[in-house]
Amino acid sequence: MRLQSIRLELARSKDHPTGDPGHAYEFRAPLDATGHFDVAAFAAVADLCVVRHFENGVEQEKGLLVQTKGGGWAFSYAPGEDDDEALFKFSSHPLKVGEYVSITEHDGAQRTFRVTKVTDWHPK
Repeated sequence: MRLQSIRLELARSKDHPTGDPGHAYEFRAPLDATGHFDVAAFAAVADLCVVRHFENGVEQEKGLLVQTKGGGWAFSYAPGEDDDEALFKFSSHPLKVGEYVSITEHDGAQRTFRVTKVTDWHPK
């Protein structure tokens, strides 16, 4: 099991033709050898799967990667599901540089983010 640090940046869209590296997420997750989220390994490292959400390059929120009641995955910043940001088909997408992940953010809009960095994470 490999625990990785992953950075997602807002991808190009109609509203952001060049994307937006200041609108980003950084999180840790276990990945398998193919770069896919390792669901089986998650339980052992769930408390280490921290997420940080950035706007304009400034950290806005800090939370955890969580499995939802429906079996999906989300970034959660407080107990309960009211603030969760759902990850679209998270367990089936590879998390490799250049790949894309869709997140439904707090405003209800689903936005596409590009994986810009994946590095090994080791506790200090």
